[in-house]
Amino acid sequence: MRAPAKLGLVAAGYVGAFVVAAAVVMLNAAWTSGPDRQASSGMSAFGDGLLFLAVFGVAAVPATGAGLFLLRPYHSFWRVLAGAAVVVAATGLASLVVCLLIRTAGASPMIRSWSPAAVLRILVAPLIALAFLVCGAFAPLRPARIALCACTISEAAVFAFWLIALP
Repeated sequence: MRAPAKLGLVAAGYVGAFVVAAAVVMLNAAWTSGPDRQASSGMSAFGDGLLFLAVFGVAAVPATGAGLFLLRPYHSFWRVLAGAAVVVAATGLASLVVCLLIRTAGASPMIRSWSPAAVLRILVAPLIALAFLVCGAFAPLRPARIALCACTISEAAVFAFWLIALP
């Protein structure tokens, strides 16, 4: 199979994932339509956005896996990806620290200004952990695999700690 056909196959997988996610959000909106949805339209839209991201992220796993399989021979890609994963995981830890600091009475206004972004970053941690897990499964280099698996654990721990310790 030639490179354009491979890219087309991966792109078709992402288009399929988009269609599935859009259909799930449309069904959810149809099932939950009513006065509550109308009264809280902003909250419903945010929930629909999170639902779309979650379904798209899970539905895109096969396409992502196919794309990563095609990238296995390019070792420089895996080195850069592992480094980027460490940076992204560090932002998750920083977001958790911001949320912990907000709980203290003496949090500075600058820390408090980062709170909304920190919460949003933590909310996408499960999807990022899934992405790191899939990447780690396809990584051909042992150091990249170790870094991606460590980042998966870090993202899962950030989300779990936020759920359990910061209600």
